[in-house]
Amino acid sequence: MDISSVPRDPRRPAYAEASFYSSSSVLQGGYQHPLSRSWQAQRTLTKSMLMYPIFITDDPDAYVDIPSLPGQARWGVNKLEEFLGPLVKKGLRSVILFGVPLNCEKDDRGSPADDPNGPVILAVRKIRALFPDVYVACDVCLCEYTSHGHCGLFRPDGSIDNTPSAARIAEVALSYARAGAHCVAPSDMMDGRIKAIKRALIDNGFGNRCTLMAYSAKFASALYGPFRDAAGSAPSFGDRKCYQLPPTAKGLARRAIKRDVAEGADIIMVKPALPYLDVIQDAKELAQDHPLAAYQVSGEYAMVVAGARAGVYDLQTMAFETVESMIRAGCTLILTYFTPQFLDWLDE
Repeated sequence: MDISSVPRDPRRPAYAEASFYSSSSVLQGGYQHPLSRSWQAQRTLTKSMLMYPIFITDDPDAYVDIPSLPGQARWGVNKLEEFLGPLVKKGLRSVILFGVPLNCEKDDRGSPADDPNGPVILAVRKIRALFPDVYVACDVCLCEYTSHGHCGLFRPDGSIDNTPSAARIAEVALSYARAGAHCVAPSDMMDGRIKAIKRALIDNGFGNRCTLMAYSAKFASALYGPFRDAAGSAPSFGDRKCYQLPPTAKGLARRAIKRDVAEGADIIMVKPALPYLDVIQDAKELAQDHPLAAYQVSGEYAMVVAGARAGVYDLQTMAFETVESMIRAGCTLILTYFTPQFLDWLDE
């Protein structure tokens, strides 16, 4: 149809048809249809972009709901088949494992972290055997396994001792790689741990067999509360502000990202996600040749769920809006507790 032949609406002033708009002023024609709206996205959410965080406890038959993290639970290794099987059928591609040891003897160096009979190593082997196509990542930290609940080792004066901390983290990461993990992801924020882990992986034949995902910009956030309930990882004294980044420290975050790239990280992560979209965008610029992950942390998830339950918004709509903001900022990988729901929603 030739629109030039359509009569002008006499109720519309002539200037509205001509001089008022330049050709570049009209944008709405580009997104007037649902399909053309989808074309405006540089990248859209797919199932392969989702990594599901799950909590593995050392009671092999456990299923324990986490009240502060609605819909999530601690799982024993004997429950993993019935838990993950339906999700794998729906398209689950990757998980990240967090150990929750409740029956072990903890010490000041986190000795249970790489126990071959501990929950993470057993779960890696179980998932690899049951679901060989599922990508298995392991969070690497000491806080769940130390008697003091901190992520590193201490000097006698009570300050963090970085060198042995990084070495200990590297030992744990290597043990997970040996167990069959496709990816190790240190969340401890000890200086130098990426270099230490990369060296350990290379020296032991895993440099090209195990991905190293760095929690590069992990901030000392108020949004970790439900996770600490789930993992039993709250520190017994003090806080983690001397090694996690200050929330206002954009420059430190940029330096940490550049350092981890230089030390050999394969994937860069920002955590939490929604309050730090500017940092995600910076990371995309600073590590433009690397995959970029964001962790929609427990408090972010719980906040979205609480708002939906209060009738503030629709859960599905808000879940998509928050995750799509991370993708828009540059992410290619999203760690989210909404993964099971997204597996359904993306099929609608």
